[in-house]
Parts: sequence; structure tokens; C-alpha cells
Amino acid sequence: MPHDIEPRLLRAFVAVAEELHFTRAASRLYVAQQALSRDVRRLEREVGAELFSRTTRSVALTVEGERLLPYARAVLAAHDELRAAFRAEERPLVVDVSSWASTAARVLEEARRSAPELELVACFHSGLTGAAADVLAGRVDVAFGRVAGLDAAVRAGLDDIPVRYERMAVLLPAEHRLAGLAQVPVAELAGETLYAGAGNPATAAWTALADRLFAEYSIAMAEPFPEIAGRDEFIRVVRRRGWSVLASTEFIAVPDMVVRPLVDPVPLSPVSLVRRRGLRHPAVDALLAAARRLGAAEGWLERPDAEWWLPEEDRRAMERGAAVRGAVCGGAGRG
Repeated sequence: MPHDIEPRLLRAFVAVAEELHFTRAASRLYVAQQALSRDVRRLEREVGAELFSRTTRSVALTVEGERLLPYARAVLAAHDELRAAFRAEERPLVVDVSSWASTAARVLEEARRSAPELELVACFHSGLTGAAADVLAGRVDVAFGRVAGLDAAVRAGLDDIPVRYERMAVLLPAEHRLAGLAQVPVAELAGETLYAGAGNPATAAWTALADRLFAEYSIAMAEPFPEIAGRDEFIRVVRRRGWSVLASTEFIAVPDMVVRPLVDPVPLSPVSLVRRRGLRHPAVDALLAAARRLGAAEGWLERPDAEWWLPEEDRRAMERGAAVRGAVCGGAGRG
């Protein structure tokens, strides 16, 4: 084993290990596939082992590749932390907020207000499932969403810090039979068909959470539909198709439609702040402090006094993340 291995080679290896596809891995790293393959072969020579078994149809990790992967991730996390420590003030922080009507957007705006000297740049993935790959690849620094729905290999490279238990809601056409209610009992939706992002791979974690709720209360999932990009296109499609939509109480305004909180029980949608493991940046501290202030003022991490609904794996994920939140938020310097 050599004394030094270039981080570039390890980054190439980790990308292929996570994608199990050389073309996708090259695209993720913004390099030519030929260059990526060359780096992987060089790493294999340096460690003296074949790391992937390749056929014309598939790529899989060998036993030695499986052995190397956690070490490679740990080295890259330390390398990124070192680099961030000396470059953090020089670059903006890229934050995925999904949409401007979201918990994430509120946290971002509060962080900008409290730390105006920092540059926080918003981007708009439609869900954490899609944003998480860009967080791992370094194209996005921070994202928000439901971590229990992420693949375990993806979560291994991320820190997740609980921010909020959002209350689920339903977006209804104004003429819908339930639109006149201030709150909609979940049982009243039995037999209804709701859109919950089916067909959009970027929102798979949200769709899976909805599927669990729908199965318990005899609600039908709207058929898969291609990813809908942007607020205006979402409004056009929803109105054209006459959908009711599973939403949260933080949601965009849609003309001739109303958002109604769900009750009896109150379904919860867990939201965590997600970043690359080991990432340090003053703007991350500002985001964490902003989430802490908003959460304290509005009870974001308190579950309702009334009956509530949350899958067990989400409850465990939020409790695991709470330990990270306690350690990290205790050191967030901007209050």
C-alpha cells in the first residue's frame, strides 16, 4: 500500500461505487468517462487489488472494493473538512430549499437576515432524494427533507440534523366537498385520489411517506406523472388535471385551491437539515442557528398534543439526528 493516494482517485472510486455506473459517475464528477476509468485503474494499481467487477451490463464492488469504501469516504470527509476550514469565507454556500414556500426557505431567509455578510445561494431541487446526490458530490452544500427515505449508502456520507415536524395538509380545489372545512380529518379522504409526486424520482422519499399514510387510510395514489419543474408549471398541471394534492402546511398558493391541515390523527412530515459529513462553513452555523430560533419560537420539534401519525423509521431517524443537533447547534456561533 502506498503512503499517499491522491484524493482525486478516491473521489473517482467513491463516485463509481455509489453509482455502480461509470457514465453516471463521470457525469456526477464533471469529468470524461475515459479519465474516470483511468483514475480507477490507477487506484487499483496503487492499492494492489481489483475494486470493481465489470461486465458489459453491470458494475459491482469486489470484496476489496467493499473493504476500501468506508476508508475512502472517511479520507474524503477529512479532506473536505480541511479544505472548507481555509476556504469557507471565500465561497458562497449553496442551499437547496425545494421551493420558496417551505421550511427550508424560511430557515434560509432567517439566516440571511441574521448574517448578511455571508452569501447563501438558493437552488430548487424538487425533493431531498434528488438533492442528496448533489450534496454528496459537492454541487450542493445543504439540503432539507426526509432522511428516512434515503438509501443507506447515501446517508453514510451525510450528517442530518432535525429541524421540524411539519404538519401534513391537503391542497383541494375550491369546489371540493371538503374545502369548506377548516381542518380535514384523514378518514374523510378515504376513497379519494391524491397526487404525491409519484413518477418523480427526486421526491421518492416523500412519495414513500405518502404511500404509507394512504395505505392505512384507504386513500388512492394518483398515477405516476413526469417531474413537474417550477411553481408555474406545477400550478398549470394541478389545475388542468383537477388533482387534490398531499402537501404540508408550508405550501405555495394555488389560485382557486385551498390548503387544509389534516387531523385525527395529525400526519407529520419530518424535515432535517442535511450536509456532507464533516462540512464546516460559517453559513452552515447561520442556518443551524436560524433553524433553532424559528423552531424555539414556533415549536417545530414538538409533536402535537392531539393524536399524530409518523412511521417508526422516521421517529428513529429524527431521534438519531437529535444527538447530532445537540452537539452541532451547541457550537453554532451566530445566534
